Amino acid sequence: MRYQLYYWPSVQGRGEFVRLALEQAGAEYDDVARGTEGRVPGMMQLLEGDAIEHPPFAPPFLKAGDLLIGQTANILLYLGEHHRLAPRAEAGRLWAHQLVLTIADLVVEVHDTHHPISSALYYEQQKREAKRRTEDFLRHRVAKFLGYFEHVLQKNGGQYLVGRRLTYVDLSVFQNIEGLRYAFPQHMQRFERKIPGLVALHDRVAQRPRIKAYLASDRRIPFNQWGIYRFYKELDA
Repeated sequence: MRYQLYYWPSVQGRGEFVRLALEQAGAEYDDVARGTEGRVPGMMQLLEGDAIEHPPFAPPFLKAGDLLIGQTANILLYLGEHHRLAPRAEAGRLWAHQLVLTIADLVVEVHDTHHPISSALYYEQQKREAKRRTEDFLRHRVAKFLGYFEHVLQKNGGQYLVGRRLTYVDLSVFQNIEGLRYAFPQHMQRFERKIPGLVALHDRVAQRPRIKAYLASDRRIPFNQWGIYRFYKELDA
């Protein structure tokens, strides 16, 4: 089956968690809005069309045969089961899903560092609030989230976060570390000594053949100032 991934064509965003899973699985997929025809209107029709039985709320969503699956964690739950990126046992699959939902919470908090008031406002319209929000995020929340995942990793033996082989949870933590390094390079340089296991996991994921090839390809959208992870020098402390 060839998948169709629907997400914005110029940012990594939440769609990148799905792309990493598809790439690691070696799955065939079309990144629809990035196609030669730039099919953003088609994506919007699926979001707004009355003919869709279970319409998604927002991108990303994945077309898998007759299924149209929305929400990043939900898509990963599906891909994990169908591409050996999650444990086979129900308890393991639920644990992986629980962890990626926690990652989704972190992603929201990262976004809110630069848009703490409203997504409808420009960053420049909420810089003062962004500074206060980021100070709290870097002082407390990064350590809480990544410290938790460091604990989970070590409790599981230090190689993978779930089970005894790579899962979409490992890929998602990799993406978060990549994004935090881009957004807050000075802070992460100091902080990473506290999470040596996650740093080593990140490096192992980056060297996996399919992920390494993907990161070097033009399929990997560079970080930029329109995505979730954004670099503002005044926020990085």
